[in-house]
Amino acid sequence: MVLEVAILNIENGENLKFEQSFRQASSIIESMKGYINHELKKCIEKENQYILLVNWETLGDHEVGFRNSPKYQEWKKLLHHFYEPFPEVLHYS
Repeated sequence: MVLEVAILNIENGENLKFEQSFRQASSIIESMKGYINHELKKCIEKENQYILLVNWETLGDHEVGFRNSPKYQEWKKLLHHFYEPFPEVLHYS
């Protein structure tokens, strides 16, 4: 199992819209091959920061399967415009 970790910094004033879009986008990632589960947590100290944790069966399920899929384009359209700056995504075993 591989854990994907992303610290998401959201543009000021966009938290509610981001959370609504993330709920919609969750169904996209949940449908992907190799997806196990995910959590989105809001930071207590930094109002506009979240952490996204996604468990995948393999690194390739995320890096190749998800990111090269048409569904990733939907995910990007729903979420990527909220990030400032764009997050670094790391993987852990």
